[in-house]
Amino acid sequence: MLNAKILEHIESLPEGAPVGARGLLHLGSRAAVDQSLSRLARSGRLIRAGRGLYVRPVVGRFGARPPEVEKVVEAMSAQRGEVVASNGAAAANALGLTTQVPLRQVYFTSGRSRSVQLGKQSVEFRHVPRWQLVKAGRPAGEVIRALAWLGPEKAEAALRTLKRRLPGTTLQEIAGVAHLLPAWLARPITQSIYG
Repeated sequence: MLNAKILEHIESLPEGAPVGARGLLHLGSRAAVDQSLSRLARSGRLIRAGRGLYVRPVVGRFGARPPEVEKVVEAMSAQRGEVVASNGAAAANALGLTTQVPLRQVYFTSGRSRSVQLGKQSVEFRHVPRWQLVKAGRPAGEVIRALAWLGPEKAEAALRTLKRRLPGTTLQEIAGVAHLLPAWLARPITQSIYG
């Protein structure tokens, strides 16, 4: 009976929305909810993503699969009130500054560092300084994280390349937040854009 109530509640949530026992206490006692979540995970009706954290698998014509990583990341960010952004290596790859494709799914967060397991894929949330999360979710933020990943030696050359590719509005947006960045990164940004 409790299993059915939990499944009904979880199925009303969007794909990738994480669920824990605390969010289900209106359905039963803590011990009963914990036990039901464990049973549902063992039976494959839920995926145990981490300690006390579960997600609903997506069922398609080829069977069940974990939800899309991006949807889980967005849902966790919204649920916990954290700022989450792609890491510098992924941003550099997306901007064409490197051909290296990151093997692991790593996201920067304003929250605590932790890992989430989605099927066979591990997703890492890494706590970083606030400046690395400036303009999260915007192209300007991707540029900042990519430059930070490239480091002081390669930042200027990358900025010259990006100046030719990016719209002026994105460059102005980056220049507008340069004062929040470390000096080694702010200096080449302001020189490249205004110099």
